[in-house]
Amino acid sequence: MNVLVPIANGSEEMEAVIIVDMLRRAGVGVTLAGDADIVTCSRGVRIIPDVVLEDLEDDTNFDAIILPGGAQGVSNLAANGQLESMVRRHRAAGRLTAAICAAPTILHDWQLLPSSATVTGHPSVQHVLDAYTFSFDRVVEDGQVITSRGAGTAFEFSLALIRRLMDTTIARRIAGDIVLYE
Repeated sequence: MNVLVPIANGSEEMEAVIIVDMLRRAGVGVTLAGDADIVTCSRGVRIIPDVVLEDLEDDTNFDAIILPGGAQGVSNLAANGQLESMVRRHRAAGRLTAAICAAPTILHDWQLLPSSATVTGHPSVQHVLDAYTFSFDRVVEDGQVITSRGAGTAFEFSLALIRRLMDTTIARRIAGDIVLYE
């Protein structure tokens, strides 16, 4: 399994790091791609991505693309035409797409969610996501789209991704390893 986690200046660092860390613990290959050599996240934490987003090959195929939130980061990711093109091809191929916090609005803005979709997201973007069936569940899986509420749900979101990309046994092992559940 190989996934893409794109980040941009203003991305929510907890979400990005928890997603990348949990997936790597599970043995998933993760490419953390940033909009710069050093990405300054929403709380001033600086992250050095594996690759600059513009250096990714346009034909790179990932098993999943996972979008972290953070208001400014989401705005910056949504404005990235290369990322939009990648996500459009990815969705058209029927591959897994996931978004947390404000990031489901990217899929809305790019018109990549069916009107019948059930989604969740941060309370600050609910008014945008009310165009669909909005759920208050912490993680929502609807076909090939997984959404989640915010930084406080990042572990549950990551475990849902691990279950989908790997299996339930690995997700349980990772949850136990980090003492998420006792």
